[in-house]
Amino acid sequence: MQKFSRIFGYLKKHSGKIGLYFLCTILATLFGVISIGMLIPFFGLIFDTGAMPGGEEIRTNVLGSFISDTLVQIVAERGKIAGLTAICIFIISATILKNLFIYLSNRISVPVRAAIITELRSDLYNKILKLPIGYFTEKRKGDVISRMTNDISEIEGSVVGTMDGLIKDPLTVLGYLIFLVIISPQLSLFLLILLPVTGILIGRVSRTLKRQSQEAAIKLGEGLTILDETLGGLRVIKAFLLERLLRDRFHKVNDELFGVRKKMGARRDLAGPLTEVLGVMVLSTILYFGGRLVLEESSLEARELIAYIASFAMLINPAKNISSSFFNIQRGDAALKRVEEILKAPVIVDENIGGKELASFNSKIEFRDVSFMYGDTIILDSINLTIHKGKTVALVGSSGAGKSTLADLVPRFHDVTGGAVLIDGVNIMEYSLQSVRKQMSIVTQEPILFNDTIANNIRFGKEDATDEEIQEAARVANAHHFIVQKEQGYDTPIGDRGSKLSGGERQRLTIARALVKNPPILILDEATSSLDTESERLVQDAINNMMQNRTSIVIAHRLSTIRHADEIIVLQKGKIVERGTHDELIRQNGYYKKLVEMQEFK
Repeated sequence: MQKFSRIFGYLKKHSGKIGLYFLCTILATLFGVISIGMLIPFFGLIFDTGAMPGGEEIRTNVLGSFISDTLVQIVAERGKIAGLTAICIFIISATILKNLFIYLSNRISVPVRAAIITELRSDLYNKILKLPIGYFTEKRKGDVISRMTNDISEIEGSVVGTMDGLIKDPLTVLGYLIFLVIISPQLSLFLLILLPVTGILIGRVSRTLKRQSQEAAIKLGEGLTILDETLGGLRVIKAFLLERLLRDRFHKVNDELFGVRKKMGARRDLAGPLTEVLGVMVLSTILYFGGRLVLEESSLEARELIAYIASFAMLINPAKNISSSFFNIQRGDAALKRVEEILKAPVIVDENIGGKELASFNSKIEFRDVSFMYGDTIILDSINLTIHKGKTVALVGSSGAGKSTLADLVPRFHDVTGGAVLIDGVNIMEYSLQSVRKQMSIVTQEPILFNDTIANNIRFGKEDATDEEIQEAARVANAHHFIVQKEQGYDTPIGDRGSKLSGGERQRLTIARALVKNPPILILDEATSSLDTESERLVQDAINNMMQNRTSIVIAHRLSTIRHADEIIVLQKGKIVERGTHDELIRQNGYYKKLVEMQEFK
């Protein structure tokens, strides 16, 4: 059960409720046994013609002395009809108490199960937020969403949902088994032999469920990935007539998922019938050998055999539930393994909560002999660079040269694998991660917005920003003019990923979001490369406004946007090959000049 240690860890938080649940379950089992046990004196009273004076024929060693003595006294004083009435009252009372405690146990267990899943889902989401950006470059978005939704639901229905059965049903079976042993140790010996055999047969049938469940989860993740790509690329799909290609791809995965789930369902649905058939076989064995004990050896009374059979019948449903739970556990184990893969993934970028506080940026950012590797691939090699406060440094180079990776080291989206990044002379890893990121804002090439209002999207840069601060940031970002023209102004919903806005409007909102934070350090990752000429001019003006009196790291695709940078760093294959101002680099007649000429920049 080591693989379910995380679930047990959540259970420990509710140990008090679990104790009450155990108590209610034990009491429910006890009263269930009593209600069945009352059949022995009932049949003794009805069929025993050789009654002893005082009703001694109803005394039995399988009931408590209090109940037996009470029944004997009632029969002796008031007759068999009164005894019959008392037995029926005992059965009804025991059944009421049994079901009352079952109800109470459910009232305790249901909130606990819901709390476990809530905590698991929260932990998974928190871990997703903590994991470095590089982790998700290897993962399909649909697969991550599948783990967050389908796998969590699978765990809820299979592992956590059956925890109830794995506690209640075994206790019920144990209680009735003890009762059966007390009635007839000889017959119970057959049970101790036959029940493990049935368990082995059920285990062999369910062995492949875990593998099939894992296959189903993978196929569902592939389907979600195709769906996500379809929703994000509808314009391209329709323009290039790719509907049939995407349809065939999705239907192939969907049909494969259907096939796996059909096989899983067939095996899962086999659990109940298989258990019932095996249970009837065991029951028939008991009837045969129990009948022989009554007829030949007289070591078992008929009334006790009837009670024994009735008690065994009460075992069948809990036993079926245990076998179904075992099947479900096998199915849920694969889902839990997929969720655990994320929960146990190493957080490479340490938050260093107890580290130094970077209260303000005062001097410079320094890359000292910095190297970075992703797997066995060298992305950056021996980078030495100093960015003084208030200066603008532009990073240029071909695609894959390492520009974005170099900029990502400053907010610690990645950590260096060699050398060090320093802020104000202190290794950036010695600061707490939050205090570092508070000193900077980022504007990316693709505008990342959320399905909320314009005001709230700007406010993401500063949670407690006032309306005046939001509007001022929008003005500096050249966004106020188009915002007030909207019917709802700053309260206008922008749709999924800002789909209700144009590209230029979305980018200006991200600039306003960066501005409202009022950071001393800016990182601009090709913020104008995907815009048309007019939008580029508006966004570039907004960027120029934003960069005033701030330290800026600019990743440039269009070299016209970084002509006035204080220093331009030219990267090629992870190395700095040229550096200087625009004019200095042009005079060097090197790689930078070739880039400029390719863009026909004069």
